[in-house]
Amino acid sequence: MWKMQGMKTFKPYEPDQILLLPPALQDWLPKDHLVYFVSQVVDCLNLSLITDQYEEELRGFPPYHPSMMTKVLIFAYSQGVYSSRKIEKRIQEDIAFRVLAAGNMPDFKSISEFRRRHLNAFKDIFVQVLQLCREAGLVRLGHVAIDGTKIKANASKHKAMSYGRMVEEEKRLKAEIDEMTQKAERADITEDKEYGSDKRGDDGLPGTHVRP
Repeated sequence: MWKMQGMKTFKPYEPDQILLLPPALQDWLPKDHLVYFVSQVVDCLNLSLITDQYEEELRGFPPYHPSMMTKVLIFAYSQGVYSSRKIEKRIQEDIAFRVLAAGNMPDFKSISEFRRRHLNAFKDIFVQVLQLCREAGLVRLGHVAIDGTKIKANASKHKAMSYGRMVEEEKRLKAEIDEMTQKAERADITEDKEYGSDKRGDDGLPGTHVRP
């Protein structure tokens, strides 16, 4: 404990202290935090539509892991964060994003390029994530509305969602995901024009940041 003469005692606070042991990412957030659910759901899915595109790329630097990029984008969009620049900033400063990225620090150009290159596959995976969320009984995934109606066996003649209802729900989810990816594209285009395609917006300007 630390105490000044005649003053209140406070818990230790040493900003420059060096950690003797590496921190465990799992200790940074509550065990029931949404990022862990998103991570587990994506890990259950087949990402071959994305990963197969890298199979013949033998030159250049290794790309960021598709699973990590997919998780970060799904979580970001579900939180209403669409700009690739803002996602980059969140990965650097927001604990939830840092946990998903697991030490990776993709820049905004890598983030936007991943979305554009794998747009159709990403949207299909996003739909599957939301469908699994619905099956798990979630009503919402962040800002994204999900049909989380739970039908009790003794309160309904139907044991599960009808086929027609499932088709309508899938159309709704696809439309919502289309809207989110379009918002992301518009945000990136707007910020490219405002800051320059190679600038994040706070480059070399102390105390200034990309608008939240």
